[in-house]
Amino acid sequence: MKAVKSKITKALPVGAVLDATDNSGARTIKIISVRGYKTRTRKLQSAGIADMIHATVLTGKPDMKHKVVPCVVVRQRKEFTRPEGTKVKFEDNAAIVLKDIKLGLPKGSMIKGPIAKEVAIRWPAVAKIANMIL
Repeated sequence: MKAVKSKITKALPVGAVLDATDNSGARTIKIISVRGYKTRTRKLQSAGIADMIHATVLTGKPDMKHKVVPCVVVRQRKEFTRPEGTKVKFEDNAAIVLKDIKLGLPKGSMIKGPIAKEVAIRWPAVAKIANMIL
């Protein structure tokens, strides 16, 4: 997993509800923790673009519902700044479900909608199945 050079705003705290934008069987997910996030006492963990999260599936196929799954955030509404100074924001908050945490392999075989360039740099296996990278 490579480092992201952009100044990513951490806009998705624990408890945020996101759309699952792949064909893994999940529709909406809720963040329960952010992997690798260190915080002080009583401060909520929060995630941004290209962060790995653990989430529970709220709606989707019956075999996926109420499962805890690892995910990667691919879109967020709150704008973030890239190193060249451009500001980027998306229409919705979205994530994709992973099946292997160490290799970053996605569970689904396609991603609906665009993903951020920072996700493609950090997670190359996710970039392979994306149809649009912004």
